[in-house]
Amino acid sequence: MLNKYARAFFTRVLTPFAALLIRLGVSPDAVTLIGTGGVVAGALIFYPQGEFFWGTVVITLFVFSDLVDGNMARQLGRSSRWGAFLDSTLDRVADSAIFGGLALWYAGGGNSLTLCAIAIFCLASGQVVSYTKARGEAIGLPVAVNGLVERAERLVLTLVACGLSGLHKFGVPGIEVLLPIALWIVAIGSTVTLGQRVVTVRRESAEADAVAQGGNNA
Repeated sequence: MLNKYARAFFTRVLTPFAALLIRLGVSPDAVTLIGTGGVVAGALIFYPQGEFFWGTVVITLFVFSDLVDGNMARQLGRSSRWGAFLDSTLDRVADSAIFGGLALWYAGGGNSLTLCAIAIFCLASGQVVSYTKARGEAIGLPVAVNGLVERAERLVLTLVACGLSGLHKFGVPGIEVLLPIALWIVAIGSTVTLGQRVVTVRRESAEADAVAQGGNNA
């Protein structure tokens, strides 16, 4: 749900910037690669050191590339299977860096193996949630469900909590508790979403098999 409305809003806001990049001769693929590189650098440099505020600032600046590259492709009339593949693949890389950076913090200076495990679970479950939809569509099913926590919700919850938790270093007391809460919410929400998608694929595959069997018997 958040993905649907947020994308519509930011697409309108970022259209002039995308047009500027096109005039400057920048390609959509270059924006995708630079954006992913910035997210990965921000997550793996700042988060393992517990620098959540500045890490989130850097990541947020680059994460909008996910919207800019698609906007550029549409303006150029170059929407392609390759562009969609590259964008989707690098989204997984960026997500892994964010939760991997958090896991490294909790395994080290954060001193919490429980939260390290939760961060790793968020990383893995997010990948599986995306895979279930992609795999279902690959076998010809519509997978007509989004689920409770999609990628947009995972990112917004995590990044907002990280950024706010980072204010602890600026003297805001008690706010660092927001990040563990957000990780638990993402972990539980991803599990629910995975269940929703698996149930949907099971139902749709049964319906498709029944239709195919009926056609064979006709």
